[in-house]
Amino acid sequence: MIAIGSDHGGYALKCELVKHLAEQGVELVDCGCNGETADYPDIAEKVCAKVAGGECEKAILICGTGIGISMSANKIKGIRAALCTDEYSAKFTRLHNDANVLCMGGRVVGGGLACNIADVFLSTEFEGGRHAVRVDKMMKLEGK
Repeated sequence: MIAIGSDHGGYALKCELVKHLAEQGVELVDCGCNGETADYPDIAEKVCAKVAGGECEKAILICGTGIGISMSANKIKGIRAALCTDEYSAKFTRLHNDANVLCMGGRVVGGGLACNIADVFLSTEFEGGRHAVRVDKMMKLEGK
């Protein structure tokens, strides 16, 4: 199960991604917005609660640039959100950082590229090994 959400700046791209992922049989929980004005911290909180609480394995968040929503998501305990604008970053944030939230900018990334980025992010497994040690160190920073 994948949670997805956007503010108004990412709404159009979210709609494209929902259609694309649904066509692939990906189970989605759409946490808004539904086209109305929305504040990205509120959407990040709602979506990331699904991941942090274990209801969803991963999530996708979209705002105008992807920056505000990724910064907000990373304030939530247990979240490793990565802003990606290309497939390479999406692959390696999963392989090496075990990112559990993909963030994108609806005014930065086009629909076709966003679908490719999401596909790579959702299909790439964490490599573990030496990277697990680094992820553990990163997560310990939450308490500081």
